[in-house]
Amino acid sequence: MAKLGKRTRTAREAFAGKAELSVEEAVALVKAHATSKFDETVEIALNLGVDTRHADQMVRGVVGLPNGTGKAMRVAVFARGPKADEAKEAGADIIGAEDLMETIQGGTIDFDRCIATPDMMPVVGRLGKVLGPRNLMPNPKVGTVTMDVKAAVEAAKGGEVQFKAEKGGVVHAGVGKASFDEAKLVENVRAFISAVAKAKPAGAKGTYMKKIALSSTMGPGVTLDVAAAAGE
Repeated sequence: MAKLGKRTRTAREAFAGKAELSVEEAVALVKAHATSKFDETVEIALNLGVDTRHADQMVRGVVGLPNGTGKAMRVAVFARGPKADEAKEAGADIIGAEDLMETIQGGTIDFDRCIATPDMMPVVGRLGKVLGPRNLMPNPKVGTVTMDVKAAVEAAKGGEVQFKAEKGGVVHAGVGKASFDEAKLVENVRAFISAVAKAKPAGAKGTYMKKIALSSTMGPGVTLDVAAAAGE
């Protein structure tokens, strides 16, 4: 077994025996032990009581974190003509049509969010097997297939986070950086949990939120008191 470093040992000792914490307690603990040389991301994971094999139990949505993510988002937009100009003015990093499709098919995916105007979906649709597994496929349900390109690009750049339940019913996302003030991280965590709660599908049965955990990129995780965190 590999020998643990001093930082890792210290963090694990601090987290030992701690569970079911309030959002404030969990944020303080995670932030205090995010001591890597880079600004670690504070990550949240929710284990939901859903079976994603059934369409009526799929959980997906979008939330604008009140204090942003701390991450510089690269945004790609499929658009032509005036809408392409609108995307450029809004700050999109990559703009194109068939040329962008060919670039992506060639294996280059240099963006974190993909937006498309409705008329571009026949082109974008050919990329389903490439963008789908990466949760990058434009979708009208989360506002990434839209004629309001300006608003979509600005939202993505401003800290909007998309979420989707993976196999096993787990939803996870980054909710800020360890350098954020505790109060701002708490706000972001609560906003994310609230968004997932509101996205509860009609087909969900039994306990919806089973477990919530918070961690930093390189640190241990700690569980939250689900009822308190969800405001139940």
